[in-house]
Amino acid sequence: MSPSADKTALRARMRAIRQELAARTPEAAVRIARRAPLSRLARFRIVAAYCAQGAELDPEPLVQALLDELPGEIQAALPVAKDRRSALTFRRWTPGEPLERDAFDIPAPPRGNAQVQPGLVITPLLAFDRAGGRLGQGAGHYDRTLAQLRRVRPVFVLGLAYAGQELDVVPMEAHDQRLDAILTETDFIEVAKGSR
Repeated sequence: MSPSADKTALRARMRAIRQELAARTPEAAVRIARRAPLSRLARFRIVAAYCAQGAELDPEPLVQALLDELPGEIQAALPVAKDRRSALTFRRWTPGEPLERDAFDIPAPPRGNAQVQPGLVITPLLAFDRAGGRLGQGAGHYDRTLAQLRRVRPVFVLGLAYAGQELDVVPMEAHDQRLDAILTETDFIEVAKGSR
């Protein structure tokens, strides 16, 4: 069986697990924000989050905690998809401001908001491992985006997940981008550089 076929089956299983975890722990996003090592993450002045869809963990409590940690010094951003093949771009965003739909019908900051280059990218995921492996939805948007950002300068990639989304090993292909850390409702896992 090919790696992509393995990942397709794994995605279906992990979607069901994430759905169950979301139903069982509705307060997980708030617990994650309370557990976050804010002093460690607040060194990044531009923080990109995402607009949670379905059972994805909502990053807004974490983003708000970071904004409150250093008022006026940290800016938030959200991704914008322009088409199926391109990397995502990021526009400045203020929690609570009205959003518009991007090419995938996902809420995104208005066109008039400035485009920014984040130092911290918070990503959704279906599964993770402690070596920084990340299983996404399968369209490759975050892999393309992170590869492009990392060609320009270092970027710290934080996966937001339920603890129950952890696997021993996430199947990875050459183009897959690894996480630098994972934050769950029970733990902050920073990936050792040698394990990547």
